[in-house]
Amino acid sequence: MKTAITEMFGIEHPIIQGGMHYVGFAEMAAAVSNAGGLGIITGLTQGTPEKLANEIARCKDMTDKPFGVNLTILPTLTPPDYPGLVKAIIEGGVKVVETAGRNPVDLLPPLKDAGIKVIHKCTSVRHSLKAQDIGCDAVSVDGFECGGHPGEDDVPNFILLPRAADELEIPFVSSGGMADGRSLVASLAMGAQGMNMGTRFIATKEAPVHENVKQAILAASELDTRLVMRPLRNTERVLNNAAVERLIEKEKALGDAITFQDIVAEVAGVYPSIMMEGEMDKGAWSCGMVAGLIHDIPTCKELIDRIMLQAEEIIARMQAMARA
Repeated sequence: MKTAITEMFGIEHPIIQGGMHYVGFAEMAAAVSNAGGLGIITGLTQGTPEKLANEIARCKDMTDKPFGVNLTILPTLTPPDYPGLVKAIIEGGVKVVETAGRNPVDLLPPLKDAGIKVIHKCTSVRHSLKAQDIGCDAVSVDGFECGGHPGEDDVPNFILLPRAADELEIPFVSSGGMADGRSLVASLAMGAQGMNMGTRFIATKEAPVHENVKQAILAASELDTRLVMRPLRNTERVLNNAAVERLIEKEKALGDAITFQDIVAEVAGVYPSIMMEGEMDKGAWSCGMVAGLIHDIPTCKELIDRIMLQAEEIIARMQAMARA
């Protein structure tokens, strides 16, 4: 399937693996890229430019296909070495960067000078237009269904994607609630040029996470995620567990007086224990409502091939309906 996104990124299928904390290692990115999609290494999981450079090199040993690096721009008192991370990306020969979080305008000049394509993750049309204005090549439009941070507008993809198509001139992909060929065809119908999947790729054989994480996703339904940190205007969709329930009780008890320090035990530094050690009640971890559509743990190639076959069958069926 050829779209503006496959052409832009030099990939076979219009499917992107989003950057995910303690999931987007070289093994994950290479498996997706080898299957014809665009795999993404998560830059901040590596933390330092040296570690990111090593991870990029590891990924290049595993695939000769295009892959990207995610850089999430966080509000923090001690920011990561973003210039150093950008330098590692450029020197590593990476051709695609997925940015997320705050406005990436300060990172764009060196990336663009190096010929790197930038796709920015946005949760609203206004943010998408801003990304277009500052020179991003594409946008990942993230609906309210998504795992992680859905923004504060609560607009689901059945509204958000057509709105983005009405306004944007650059290509965009859908993100949030994406799992199969139905997701891809629906996204294309609403104006997207491909789709970004996060939670669905965690439940694959190559995902470098503990088996408990994969099984938790399989066991979950679309009703098992929760929104936390809404009083802090840093809303995150996470899979419900004991730690999340404690966090929600704190939010109810403290109301608008809550601070990050009140919930630090449930949200700070918990990902290694969860993703690597399988301690599922250690804290809050991002998971999308799409868990309700995930029922198996295929390889990345099996998953992507199945998505594309299903998408082609749906398109053929719709063409037959149109001719009837």
